[in-house]
Amino acid sequence: MQTHTPPDSELVPLGLTGIDVPPLGLGTWQWGDRVWWQYGDRYNDDDIRAAYNTAVARGIRLFDSAEIYGMGKSEKLLGELSNGDQSIIVATKFFPFPWRLRVTDVERALRGSLRRLQDRPVDLYQVHWPLPPIPVERWMDGLARTVEMGLTRSVGVSNFNQRQMARAVHALHARGIPLASNQVAFSLLNRSPERDGVLASCLALNVSLIAYSPLAMGMLSGKYTEKNPPPGIRGRRYPPSRLRAMGPLITTLRRIGEQRERTPSQVALNWVICKGAIPIPGAKNALQAEENAGALGWRLTTDEVAELDEVSLRFS
Repeated sequence: MQTHTPPDSELVPLGLTGIDVPPLGLGTWQWGDRVWWQYGDRYNDDDIRAAYNTAVARGIRLFDSAEIYGMGKSEKLLGELSNGDQSIIVATKFFPFPWRLRVTDVERALRGSLRRLQDRPVDLYQVHWPLPPIPVERWMDGLARTVEMGLTRSVGVSNFNQRQMARAVHALHARGIPLASNQVAFSLLNRSPERDGVLASCLALNVSLIAYSPLAMGMLSGKYTEKNPPPGIRGRRYPPSRLRAMGPLITTLRRIGEQRERTPSQVALNWVICKGAIPIPGAKNALQAEENAGALGWRLTTDEVAELDEVSLRFS
């Protein structure tokens, strides 16, 4: 399949690593997950393959996975689909299970991920959660070793607060390695990175903020209402009363989108990009991947961002 690489102006730096990525990636939590996303029931491997092909064709080359997504299924699918394509930027994560206490556990876990990814290189390896009381420095030591061993090109963290991230930056700097990224939940329905200082710290420290759940598990797409709630666990997290309260925000997303011939999802993703973050929405099929890609190539105005900021305050 012919791939499209965005022009340089469409790329953004991944921290201080020297790696350039599109301003929007694709998260693969849905690939193989049955509990949250009903994999195998509502969609299958053919749908995922179509999502991948569509994303790559539209210039989306950053794919984020984790060893716990689908109990390894996500990494296996990503390895099969990327098939050694070196233009694809692969990110995955180490999960600090309570029995993983040693620095060498990071290397061992990454080697397991590499096997599932069909031994293709990993571009970004991240610690999924900080998991106190294990000190941040221990995990950074493990990450640094994986870089020094040539197992990954860069390293990052996920779900780290401002203080934990600062410690990670310091520990890696002592080894001559930059912290590439901090991956946290960030959307119009979850603006905590703005309130708790994580976004400001990322910008100040040249650490990329990678935004997972930038569509709030699909709630910002506009397709769910109190009469049409999401299935499974998502339906319990977003009950009809909460969906009803979100009405003004969805209305604003839809109005701005109509003025620009964009969908509510595309407007919501572009808002994240305008904040200086890299959103990684999921995609279970080609249609969702195509819609995600529609968030690229344009920008909301300052006034539009401010309006979305104002209307989203009550929810985030």
